[in-house]
Amino acid sequence: MSLLDVIAVIISLSAIFSFINHKTIRLPNTIGVMLISLLMSLLLVVVGTFFESVHQHALTLLNSIDFSRTLMDGMLSFLLFAGALHVNLNDLSKQKGVIAVLATLGVVASTFIIGGFSWMLFDLFGIQISLGYCLLFGALISPTDPIAVLGILKKAGVPKSLETKITGESLFNDGVGVVVFLALFGIVTANQEISGSGIALLFVEEVIGGGIMGLLLGGLAYAMLRRVDNYQVEVLITLALVMGGYSLASSLHLSGPIVMVVGGLLIGNHGRRLAMSEKTREHLDTFWELIDEILNAVLFVLIGLEVLILTSDINSWMAALVMIPLVLLARFVCVAIPVSLMKLRRSFSPNAIKIMTWGGLRGGISVALALSLPLGAERDTILIATYAVVIFSIVVQGLTIGRLVKPN
Repeated sequence: MSLLDVIAVIISLSAIFSFINHKTIRLPNTIGVMLISLLMSLLLVVVGTFFESVHQHALTLLNSIDFSRTLMDGMLSFLLFAGALHVNLNDLSKQKGVIAVLATLGVVASTFIIGGFSWMLFDLFGIQISLGYCLLFGALISPTDPIAVLGILKKAGVPKSLETKITGESLFNDGVGVVVFLALFGIVTANQEISGSGIALLFVEEVIGGGIMGLLLGGLAYAMLRRVDNYQVEVLITLALVMGGYSLASSLHLSGPIVMVVGGLLIGNHGRRLAMSEKTREHLDTFWELIDEILNAVLFVLIGLEVLILTSDINSWMAALVMIPLVLLARFVCVAIPVSLMKLRRSFSPNAIKIMTWGGLRGGISVALALSLPLGAERDTILIATYAVVIFSIVVQGLTIGRLVKPN
């Protein structure tokens, strides 16, 4: 199957599932299309027991899509830029302390909490997985997903200050989470010695370097935007910033996600206010909102379909179900401790810890990182656990976060 055929099938499924969701169940589009995609996957499994060729055709389609590369090297740049474009920098600045702590120390602490306890839990179910792979699971499942968070919080009615905290954290902690994952991945798969200085250097190179590059490229795009008043050219400049900037960051081994977030914040705030006419702002917003909606639909359709590649080992699925409360507990600990300490010096919205815990959704980035692990039994088990957490997160947490924030 050619690349064009694969894209045609996925876009067509996304359109059909979006139509069905809009006309029938009317859930938030990301959740609705993923649920329909999941149901279709389960139906294909059932039908495949009677007609093997149907199941094989579906697997052929999925095997022709490298989900990890499709998301991490393709879709992620567009989705992060589109999300950051509409985040108010002044609101973000007011919450910078909370965001910085949760996006760095919170991710690292969660990685080791989940990694350590999952190692013991897997052993209880008779599943032999090394501590290194369990830490990799902790690293890939700890970051909250900006793609899932941004789409759902818009409609949940979360207080503005809390929405900014959760959104800001999700925009930055995936970059930190990827750095932690890469550091652990090198140690686990290449038998490298653990070096604090090496991990610190990787962090500075990827995250700090990515932030600086985001400022430089965003500043260059901003300077170009100020010198023209033509929305076609200005939309093209932002498109070049996203595609060229992410590609350049990857080639220089800098954090592409951080580059996109910083560039998007700069263009969405200073660029929107000082370098664009009203007509340009309207067209730019329409363009990036459309890109965001299309890619979100495609991403969550792919998440649903990828269930077809999971193994049916009962012990792995039982362990995966236990991972759901474990991940939530780790999230609670990593939110409650810093927020409780910060409450001594600043005020928080009512039920802030509860809402930030439940609103920390996991999504496609976790799945993509799990799929990037080397083939083997450990990868299969971790992939099942990742899917269980992600699906629960998006469906259950995503559908109930609105009720959680409503006053009793």
